[in-house]
Amino acid sequence: MRLILVGPPGAGKGTQAARLVERYGIPQLSTGDMLRAAVAAQTPVGLKAKEVMVAGGLVSDEIVVGIIRDRIAEDDAENGFILDGFPRTLAQAEALDEMLEDSGLKLNRVLELRVDQTKLVDRIIKRAEDAKAAGQEVRKDDDPEVFKQRLVAYNRDTAIVVPYYEKSGHLSVIDGMQAIDEVSASIETVLQGLDEKVQER
Repeated sequence: MRLILVGPPGAGKGTQAARLVERYGIPQLSTGDMLRAAVAAQTPVGLKAKEVMVAGGLVSDEIVVGIIRDRIAEDDAENGFILDGFPRTLAQAEALDEMLEDSGLKLNRVLELRVDQTKLVDRIIKRAEDAKAAGQEVRKDDDPEVFKQRLVAYNRDTAIVVPYYEKSGHLSVIDGMQAIDEVSASIETVLQGLDEKVQER
């Protein structure tokens, strides 16, 4: 099962990815984790990434896709993987498609956790207020202004991959405003449908 999770920050992608890892026994692939691992392992692609990072530059789509290519060739990804946080742009989505095709692999499904962004911001503001009231430090990600900036970046750069995957027929929209267990059940319904189609062939 090769999956991509798409949705704005705070939509619950991390929670659902963890459940999918447990359910299907496939790894969740975070581009940040993969970059650090490739650099530490001094792979050819990792060395290229290190040069760029040391120089203070942004790692190119070509390097990131190369790191993903190396990672999905590992044994634990033989039965699939979950990409969370990638692709972030249309160019990355197109590069990922080319990479999968070159590797003889196919994407099974793109799951968009669709949420009411206004309510998300309200939720973050409440969480920050609760933390302050309890005398706790507000996490950087829970700072309402930081969160709003992340939403702006998502809507500007990443949301465009949704119509791209919709056009390709890979997209399934999940109501991310449901309770966590209900979101999981909706995802399971979609993925069971995929399993049934595969068995019918």
